[in-house]
Amino acid sequence: MSPSALVKRLKELSVQWFAITDHNSMGNCPAYEAVAKKAGLSFSWGVEIQTVEEIHLLAYFDDSSKAEAFDKELYDSLLPLENDPDFFGDQVIIDENENILRVESRALINSSLWDLATATQRVSAFGGLVVPAHIDADVNSIISQLGFLPPSPDFEILGITARLDLPRYLAQHPELAVKAFIRASDAHYLADIGLGSCIIRVQAPTAHEILLAARKIDGRYIDNDTR
Repeated sequence: MSPSALVKRLKELSVQWFAITDHNSMGNCPAYEAVAKKAGLSFSWGVEIQTVEEIHLLAYFDDSSKAEAFDKELYDSLLPLENDPDFFGDQVIIDENENILRVESRALINSSLWDLATATQRVSAFGGLVVPAHIDADVNSIISQLGFLPPSPDFEILGITARLDLPRYLAQHPELAVKAFIRASDAHYLADIGLGSCIIRVQAPTAHEILLAARKIDGRYIDNDTR
């Protein structure tokens, strides 16, 4: 999943816009952004936050400086526990040429001390967009952890797994029919890239435009029927 290998695979699949959403860290976003720019691909800064309830939230940012400031707050919200590299692997921060800049010693696998409401509020304070991740998953989804989608915070967009039969899922959960959905591969390996994607018609590749697409404003839309 090096930047160059990832971008090569994305171009093979004709994916035009992607985000990196590492667990509780945006340390590697600068490297992927630089390589994406050289390859002519659109890139969004992102992170997968694990809340104290063990809910996974995806956060996307349009302003890299605000994203970096948010990342510092998120880091400070993590328990000061050391990573076990023999079990979880090394947590490396790299540059665009895949040189290792440093090794992160704090365990990023753990939950933040932020609860769902706090995490959502902090992302919004830095201009980010929050999307609950893989809501149909059996673990670490907002529905698996809470048993339901709470009325607050109000999420207009929900993430779904690569292979979900969305019409069937909505038949089982009609209360979610008013929501917009983003299907993604959630790839951890190159072979997983492209297992799930969606077409997002926007005027620019930004998180704000995703929100407008969810609202179907001025011809914008999100199409998940692309499996």
